[in-house]
Amino acid sequence: MINDEGEQLGIMTPQKALAIAEEKELDLVEIAPQANPPVCRIMDYGKYRYEQQKKEKLLKKKQQTVSIKEVRYHPTTDTHDFDFKLRHARQFLLDGNKVKASVVFRGRQMAHQELGFELLKRLRAELEDLAIVEKEPNMEGRSMIAIFAPDKKKIEDLKKLASSDENDE
Repeated sequence: MINDEGEQLGIMTPQKALAIAEEKELDLVEIAPQANPPVCRIMDYGKYRYEQQKKEKLLKKKQQTVSIKEVRYHPTTDTHDFDFKLRHARQFLLDGNKVKASVVFRGRQMAHQELGFELLKRLRAELEDLAIVEKEPNMEGRSMIAIFAPDKKKIEDLKKLASSDENDE
């Protein structure tokens, strides 16, 4: 038996422990039922549950969810379109999201899969300063897919470099 201040009261009957808890207007909670004899504690159970829920909520708040953003290309994608989508991919990575880059082939373009591979290789080279390749380019149906994940260390270094450049000016 443990009282509300955390002091041990010793072994006693359940009736006596319940009487002490009722006298203090608190609850008698069984902490370790598998122990011999079982361990009980006098506490305000409602307050205890409230504290636990607050802790859980705080942990959920700190938890970061990572989502996958997709940028789609075609084997015939021109440089301007490539650069435009590259900027989006960079922003997604800086925001902490993964990027799924896919090259979609239509009809006879399937005969030239090397164009899609070259495109993803070029994208990989452009994103090398802030991402790691989580999944190498490979064909899935009519699409060639590669997945890039943000590299936290590289991103921090890049942000430090950018902030030091701003301070110099």
